[in-house]
Amino acid sequence: MADELDLLRRANPAPADAPPFADGPLDPDGERHLHRLLHGPTPSPGRPARPRPARRGVRLAWGLATGAVVAVTAVALLLGGPGTPPAVAAPRPLVVRADATPVSLDRLAERAEAAAADGGPALRRGTHVQSWSLGMSDDAPPITLPEERIVRWTADGRHTELVVATDPRHPGRPVLGEDEDGNPRQVEDGHVITDATYPPSWSDAPPASRPPHEAGRLRAYLEEAQRTPSLDTSRLLDAAALLLDNWTLGARESAALARLLADTGGLRPAGEVTDRLGRPGQAYVYETTGVRRMLIMDPATGAVLGLETTFTEAQPEYGVTAGDVMEYSAWTR
Repeated sequence: MADELDLLRRANPAPADAPPFADGPLDPDGERHLHRLLHGPTPSPGRPARPRPARRGVRLAWGLATGAVVAVTAVALLLGGPGTPPAVAAPRPLVVRADATPVSLDRLAERAEAAAADGGPALRRGTHVQSWSLGMSDDAPPITLPEERIVRWTADGRHTELVVATDPRHPGRPVLGEDEDGNPRQVEDGHVITDATYPPSWSDAPPASRPPHEAGRLRAYLEEAQRTPSLDTSRLLDAAALLLDNWTLGARESAALARLLADTGGLRPAGEVTDRLGRPGQAYVYETTGVRRMLIMDPATGAVLGLETTFTEAQPEYGVTAGDVMEYSAWTR
């Protein structure tokens, strides 16, 4: 046990003198020690370890740090050799109508508040989301991982999660999945990845706790959910996605989120767009170095419909070009 504890201390990604909430990779020594602890022999200095195949349910995660893309590659589906099944074609970026007059976020927030005053749908715990995530590795071409996820909660605190491999752009076309041993294989559209029921959970911390429907309180809630002292535009978009992956917002909560987005600033109104599920929306764009994030919102109610992240600069080391969609999520009721 002493050896393992010593390895953990030396692999600590957050040393005592590090600034709070600092995100970043391990240094080379820390990476080698952590790899040794988890996987066995330490790789040679200067040579990164080959990632191990991920288990079922692991999704590709993305972060934005100092305006640069930081890819966290999870990739059972990316490490195959010549026998790896063909990848699903990456979706193209959504196109904003050039002749459409953009609606400001402040105006859209006013519409959302008016819609909430007239009633509208109620808040519901759980989510229904379709997503496309671009997976990358050093030794395989990028692939798009499409899935649909439905989470529903019961009154006694239990919840169910159903995740299927699906690509609504090509109904019935096979997509990528995993076999029982976690190896990549081609599966039919609609193949069940996860179908599980989980025991009661009574967490009272965000995002498990009920979100408020007032913009100021919602900001504090999302800061706690993201474990950050403040929300800039990029962090707010991440927090909104986290919220929508756990809750189906009602009219009042959607209005609060729209107001929070408007008050934070940084999102440029771009015009009308049709989302990947065929719904009309208003697009709002936030750009940093190499990346464009587009938020799609319902033009009448201010509800968030989707969030798209696109490369604006090529990343040849990962085989991606400018215009490739990094990730897209579309939320429905």
